[in-house]
Amino acid sequence: MGTDGDGPGGGRPGPGAKASLGERASWRLLFDQVRPHRRVLLLGGVLSLVGSLTGLAMPVMAKRVIDTFGEGGALAGPVLGLSVAVLAGALISAAGRFLLERMGETIVLDSRRSLVDRILRLTVPDVDRLKPGDLLSRVGSDTTLLRAVCTDALASLVGSAFTFLGAAVMMAIMDGPLLVVTLAVVALVGLLGVVIAPRIRRASLQAQVALGEMGSVLDRALQAFRTVKAGGAEARETAAVSAAAVEARDRGVAAAAWTSLAGIGAWMSIQLAFLAVLGVGGARVAAGEMEISALIAFLMYLFYLVSPIGQIVQSLTQIQNGLAAVTRIQEIATLPTEPATEPATEPAAAPGTRAGGEPVGVTFSGVVFRYGADRPVVHHGVTFEAPAGGMTALVGPSGAGKSTVFGLIERFYEPQEGSITVGGRDIRDWPLGDLRAMLGYVEQDAPVLSGTLRENLVFGAPGATGEEIAHALARTRLDDLVERLPEGLETQVGHRGVLLSGGERQRVAIARALLRRPGLLLLDEATSQLDAVNEMRLREVVAEVARETTVLVIAHRLSTVTGADRIVVMEAGRVRAFGTHDELVAADELYRELAATQFLVPS
Repeated sequence: MGTDGDGPGGGRPGPGAKASLGERASWRLLFDQVRPHRRVLLLGGVLSLVGSLTGLAMPVMAKRVIDTFGEGGALAGPVLGLSVAVLAGALISAAGRFLLERMGETIVLDSRRSLVDRILRLTVPDVDRLKPGDLLSRVGSDTTLLRAVCTDALASLVGSAFTFLGAAVMMAIMDGPLLVVTLAVVALVGLLGVVIAPRIRRASLQAQVALGEMGSVLDRALQAFRTVKAGGAEARETAAVSAAAVEARDRGVAAAAWTSLAGIGAWMSIQLAFLAVLGVGGARVAAGEMEISALIAFLMYLFYLVSPIGQIVQSLTQIQNGLAAVTRIQEIATLPTEPATEPATEPAAAPGTRAGGEPVGVTFSGVVFRYGADRPVVHHGVTFEAPAGGMTALVGPSGAGKSTVFGLIERFYEPQEGSITVGGRDIRDWPLGDLRAMLGYVEQDAPVLSGTLRENLVFGAPGATGEEIAHALARTRLDDLVERLPEGLETQVGHRGVLLSGGERQRVAIARALLRRPGLLLLDEATSQLDAVNEMRLREVVAEVARETTVLVIAHRLSTVTGADRIVVMEAGRVRAFGTHDELVAADELYRELAATQFLVPS
């Protein structure tokens, strides 16, 4: 919002300050992401199993090659069979992995769509408390981690689990006692994983939070890029971002340490299993209880377990990272959102008709408001009326609570006490979409979005015709600008409209609001960046619009509103007087003082 009052930012802490979800809840949320794709997961798993079975045939076929060689038989058949098994296993496994990876990409796409939709429907107070860089991190890096889980981790986990089970079955067929020895040693990995997994998850969550904080610090510098350069603050901002990056690195190193420990445990278990099998198996061969070819095949299966066990450990580690990402994504999902803001009923679309219907009035009755329970009161029983049709102006010193009035009308915030009516109806009874469709709002800083000039003009009225656009351009004296631009309305205006002057951005914002043909037009310092000539012209436009609809304008330049039908004087969150310009000059000391400082009356 504007600079009036204390501004937003108080209240309950945003995501990142709250305790993370429990591990069971995180697992449930992760499964919720996968559940709609369970058929694809099953098919991919079956293909992975078939591919694994063909691979598992290789040690048996190798045993056959060794036996055939020992017996002096022909090797062409066994070698050909071994080659076919290798090729078939590779193709089938590749098909299974492709299905699983495509499933993972789809899950991430759905997650990103859902997260962006959720963020854009958050309430304004929650967004006031959050940091844009952290929100971008959740949409970008957190969902990327989710992709790693759903593509690499799940694909590898499914395939490796089937491979491990298949190898265990084949090893059991070949020699049960040696399988027991192997599994006893490998069980150490499971025990180690139970201890380490929660630590990996916590460290990953802390690393993601630190990464989001680094993005927030950098975003702060980029949002005020010219101010940073003008203030010679590049080194200080670089140091701030660097400090945040160091914190992210330290958190990442902690997560990497636990991940490395899990990997070392897996590797050590295989080595110990090899030594145990070699010792026990060698004794069984020496005792004549086992053929040497069977021991060699068993050892091949043991080494065949190296890859799936390593992949299982790596997959579980990635899943722990994914659980951390799901936790951060879910933190946004638990925040309250506004209802759909599409108007419930489509307004008349014929040229010349207002999107919001007839002019509507606004009434504030005893409104008390603060931005948070721990913040000062901004409005102390504000009461005033802006009748339907004509212009009502809000004036007063900075901090009087003028811009907050607009935030309450738009229902960006809710008052703690009192009532606000629009068109004779309490704004809480209006469907939010219908209420905002009736309003045209020009913010104090007149934001212009990256894109073309046309896209900015029709942002709030995508169905506007060429004739309506031309009329709005002429009204706001932007037609000359369009003629000067190299591509006219299709010219790119740059990030945040940087290729336009301040006055041009302000007029674009006004034209955008006029194209909505609102029943109530809210202008917050709409002429603050205009020169005297353009201010006079725009004042004429506002007066013309006020004959068609209701205009509520905030102005520090009293020259903009001397012709208003009613002027409301605010001070320290209260309404102290109202009337016409001449009435207030005669009756209110504060207004007379403001007018005198702007040379509108003798001092």
